Amino acid sequence: MTVSLDSAAVAHYLAEHPRFFEEHAALLGEVKLSSTLTGKTVSLQERQMEVMRAKYKALELRMADLLRTATDNTVILNRFHAWHVALLKSAGGAAMARDLVDGLKEHLAVPQAALRLWNVKAEHTDTWFAADAGDARLFASSLRVPYCGPNKDFEAVRWLDGADAVRSTALLPLTANGATFGLLVLGSPDAERFSALMATDFLVQLGQSASAALAPLRA
Repeated sequence: MTVSLDSAAVAHYLAEHPRFFEEHAALLGEVKLSSTLTGKTVSLQERQMEVMRAKYKALELRMADLLRTATDNTVILNRFHAWHVALLKSAGGAAMARDLVDGLKEHLAVPQAALRLWNVKAEHTDTWFAADAGDARLFASSLRVPYCGPNKDFEAVRWLDGADAVRSTALLPLTANGATFGLLVLGSPDAERFSALMATDFLVQLGQSASAALAPLRA
């Protein structure tokens, strides 16, 4: 009596007996499959080589992507470090605000940057960074994480020189002891420079550093 086997049963048997083709090596040359590359009929060994080459190629691409990411991260880290060094060299006081903004442009290649602080010490009330922030104060207080994306005609973006040309922006709330005391605005004419798809981890750290540097200006 002949037992009929379906493909699933055959596949299960081969999975349960991984040494089958070692014991029946002659079958390797007889099993024919269709090549995904050429469409021609190839042996099982040739098909297996195609699969291995595809996996190797995928690994190569993945490795190249990881190397690019590592290189990009190294560049960002070096720039971030240079900005921190500039802050440490600042004379402090009102000069810190200017050094911080100029450092973002110089070391992090940010096209445009500006900030506003409120509730500052009496000696800083007439400085450029203590100018009236308007409704941007409420907006800054509502931010739990930095905003990163297209310029939606934000009031704060108007603090930037050439605000009409700004296509993308990052808005970073400045906080100390749980209270928001300022807003840092970054802008670019490149619509993709500050994309909504970007991770905000780096911006969060940048905002934390800026908050720590500017906190001494608070009343």
